[in-house]
Amino acid sequence: MKRISHVAILGAGVIGASWAALFLASGRSVSVFDPDTDSEGSVRAYIEKAWPALEKLGLVDRAQPDALSFANTAAKAVAEADFVQENVPERLPVKHATYREIEAALKQDTIVSSSTSGLTLEALQDGWKDPACFLLGHPFNPPHLIPLVELTANSRTGANVLERAETFYQDVGKVTIRINKGMPGHVANRLQAAVWREAIYMAIEGVASVEDIDKAMWAGPGLRWASMGPTMLFHLGAGEGGLRSFCEHFKDTFNGWWDDLGDPRLDDQIVEQLVAGLEEQACGQTPEDLSRVRDKMLVAIQTATRDLR
Repeated sequence: MKRISHVAILGAGVIGASWAALFLASGRSVSVFDPDTDSEGSVRAYIEKAWPALEKLGLVDRAQPDALSFANTAAKAVAEADFVQENVPERLPVKHATYREIEAALKQDTIVSSSTSGLTLEALQDGWKDPACFLLGHPFNPPHLIPLVELTANSRTGANVLERAETFYQDVGKVTIRINKGMPGHVANRLQAAVWREAIYMAIEGVASVEDIDKAMWAGPGLRWASMGPTMLFHLGAGEGGLRSFCEHFKDTFNGWWDDLGDPRLDDQIVEQLVAGLEEQACGQTPEDLSRVRDKMLVAIQTATRDLR
């Protein structure tokens, strides 16, 4: 299989800049397009900040930190690319317009992968004359630190496109999953949405403060979920009997909890309550301050567990 050596980034916000840092660290050259004329400075600054973390994670391999270029159109950015990571805004007309612009400029066998977090593959394919080269490769923010990529293909995706994309992502250090049936939000965002819905419900019901509900997650199940998923952990929680024994023992308990779960809807009042609780928890730290703490923790967790998988 031909090695993917040159990658194009379309859309250079936080997600695009993070992808650019990771691809450069893996030894690829990267071309970037964003309509914002100030994007080059912000992307270069982001990569400079991200580089030490990539080094600590052992992801800097044959790196070419200077192999970065910027194009003034999307078509020019993708012209020589073996792989395209699309990160333009989550609006179908914008994405479809981008696909129409680049389709004729792509080399044969170039793969285009969308970072979309909520749109379906079928809806995005409508922007192509022939979507054979196209699939979804949804990362978790920030992509250079969080390993997960959710891959979605279907019958209109070309032969071996999914396999080639999977190999490429794994080669740059990602952990991939295949989504067999497309749903809005894919897999991981739906899991997040379910947990956050119950966190919001407990906050507005006065069960605990926003800060303590967050604390209950990172000091409790969040630690376990960083090592294994919930089904495997419940399997281990029953000892010799495994998951079957766990379900037999706790099925009525879980059914009762599920019946009692809340179903809140975000409105102005709830948003204000959440924001107030968050501000109290942040203790005056800016989002940039908190992001630095988050990123250091992500690097430390992955470094500590890297050789255990």
